[in-house]
Amino acid sequence: MSSVDMDLKKYLSRIGYAGPVEPSLDVLRAVHIRHLLSVPFEDLTIHSGGRVRLEPPLLFDKIVNQRRGGFCCENNGLFSWLLINMGFQVTVVSGQVMSKNTGRYGPPFDHLINMVTLDGRRWLCDVGFGSSGFSTPLSLDINGPQEQGHRVYRIREDKGMLFLEWQGEENKGPDGNWAEIYKFTLEPRCLEDFVEMCQYHQSSPYSIFFCKSLCTMLKPGGRLTYIGHRLTTTTYPTDGTELETTTRELKDEEIPGILAEQFGIVLNSPLIPKDETVTPVPVMY
Repeated sequence: MSSVDMDLKKYLSRIGYAGPVEPSLDVLRAVHIRHLLSVPFEDLTIHSGGRVRLEPPLLFDKIVNQRRGGFCCENNGLFSWLLINMGFQVTVVSGQVMSKNTGRYGPPFDHLINMVTLDGRRWLCDVGFGSSGFSTPLSLDINGPQEQGHRVYRIREDKGMLFLEWQGEENKGPDGNWAEIYKFTLEPRCLEDFVEMCQYHQSSPYSIFFCKSLCTMLKPGGRLTYIGHRLTTTTYPTDGTELETTTRELKDEEIPGILAEQFGIVLNSPLIPKDETVTPVPVMY
């Protein structure tokens, strides 16, 4: 892939990163959170007459040139290219997401994640997840809780499977109530392995992406989320304050302006808002 097709400096400018590019943990953390603060997690292509494709030049054009976002295969798929071209050792791995809507795991290759090996340590990187996602890379070499702001995560291993878990928007310590976000293995994969599931997410009533038009992005101090005809603003707790969530109902004619002003997204075709119930997968994975 030539530098004409995909330009490292242009990508870093897209996410507002102007620091050093030599591989280090500080650099990895910085580009990870800058990506989350700059590139939305969204599925609006599906709901505006388009189809998602995973060829890297197309992902680059969409996310960098058109200043759009994408779902996991898009955001994490392109992020792996960025990290590799910065000199990081990257392994693409596959996960299965625990649906908050159905309480069931998705099929294999449901979620694309990146593992970075740096100075003999392994880090889980994920810039392609929604509201429960972590902000900076999590260590795969720590069994206990890993705090990030008001949240806490852990990676638990059971019978060869790894489970990413959290305690919601609180931190009750190691003995708190842990909820599964997704499960995964560290078997190396490639972007092409996810093509079939990418099509599934665009056409299956078992997928949240087919059932709901959504766009969410991390913001300084919180998160902004659009689904269907709703815009939800979440403000994270700080010392002396509690988590605050407000939801605003949107009219059809308001949505394009919200997407442009709040997420920086301008669609090429009209959006058809959608917020249908996700059908539980018939198979237990």
